[in-house]
Amino acid sequence: MENKELLELAIEAAQNSYCAYSGFSVGAALLTEDGRIFTGCNVENSSFSLTICAERTAIFKAVSEGCKKFKAIAIVGGAEGNFSHPCCPCGACLQVMSEFCDDDFSIILTNGEFTLGEFLPMRFELN
Repeated sequence: MENKELLELAIEAAQNSYCAYSGFSVGAALLTEDGRIFTGCNVENSSFSLTICAERTAIFKAVSEGCKKFKAIAIVGGAEGNFSHPCCPCGACLQVMSEFCDDDFSIILTNGEFTLGEFLPMRFELN
């Protein structure tokens, strides 16, 4: 799966976003090690702390279907369908990624490919 294809799937997922408060749609496409793809979008709530990001939606969907090994995630975000600027994962999403992924896990944004280790060099771990 090419990065461009994953980004296109993330853009499709963003079309399902519920962003009634921010107007900022986010979509994610998660590639598992066995080649399956899980998508997610952000879902806002008037009680803002109950909002869930696209990245966590995709990861939780995958885990609920039995997948716990991931290869890459593509993330897009923007207002009014403009996904040209990079949309970086938040700290909560990075921590969820770190629960299931190694430092070399690929995070694909519109401005390039990065690793989880680059975004989260000092991750929280219980061991």
